Amino acid sequence: MKLASLKEGGRDGTLIVVDRAMDQAVRVPDIAPTLQAALDEWAQTQPRLAEVYGRLQAGAADGAFDFDPAAVAAPLPRAYHWADGSAYVTHVELVRKARGAELPESFWSDPLIYMGASDALIGSRDDVLIENEEWGIDFEAEVAVITDDVPAGVSVESARNHIKLIALVNDVSLRNLIPGELAKQFGFYQSKPQTSFAPVAVTPDELGDAWDGVRLHLPLHSVLNGNKVGSPNAGIDMTFDFAQLIAHAAKARPLIAGTIIGSGTVANVGSKDGSSCLAEVRCLETIANGSPSTPFMRFGDRIEIEMLDHDGRSIFGRIDQRIKRYDPPR
Repeated sequence: MKLASLKEGGRDGTLIVVDRAMDQAVRVPDIAPTLQAALDEWAQTQPRLAEVYGRLQAGAADGAFDFDPAAVAAPLPRAYHWADGSAYVTHVELVRKARGAELPESFWSDPLIYMGASDALIGSRDDVLIENEEWGIDFEAEVAVITDDVPAGVSVESARNHIKLIALVNDVSLRNLIPGELAKQFGFYQSKPQTSFAPVAVTPDELGDAWDGVRLHLPLHSVLNGNKVGSPNAGIDMTFDFAQLIAHAAKARPLIAGTIIGSGTVANVGSKDGSSCLAEVRCLETIANGSPSTPFMRFGDRIEIEMLDHDGRSIFGRIDQRIKRYDPPR
């Protein structure tokens, strides 16, 4: 099943069910007005939404209309909780190696995770608005899961049962602002602008054998200005799977339905299939040549992020957005 949120009906959008090919969609106001409302009562709404999805696939859904990726917001335009991990420790190791820093041994056994801004998540065709190019604009291609209610202290074994939807993310970072923030030892804030999502979120059954219950085993493609940056496999070298990330986040408190947990930048050891962010590209250049040669993103740049199934069909739709200058009110 594929779900999305139209840019209508208020800040939380209007829930729609989208067919597998992402050609047709239908509103479902009698089931749930928003995706958050559906997740709040998932045990009751999921079977009804699945029934609508079946009718849509069969071409028998009343009120069906043409699906337009530009007309949808993020699947959850406002989420109660967005927590991003760094599950691909090989990526962290590479970044630290490029600046001559050792990787603490604990990084391989204790997940890294931070709470991001979830008050205004943006859609796949929305421009990324940044005031200053000198802030070091970068994309980060990630996989994310969306949960139902997760109890505090959940075990890793049980955590997998709380994964209800999977999504794709562009976790935009302002690399040149990060060092100053981390130096304060209080985490990211200014260096993390609005996060964008692919058009639809999907239920695990849509992924077939590519989903093993805790990891998604498919390449994640990133293209910048028409040039491939990378297509590492999201199921390879994921040190901490989604069940482990959920259990870590819920160690001392429950997670409310609609919580989004990100994987962090997808990366494979050796980067043989390229990278999922420019920071990693620059790190590889620094290690090889002593300094980076690839610039961060500029105004007008276009970033595309997509995942295809084994038959070459888009699963989540494509993130396809441009970096635009933001002029703040004075």
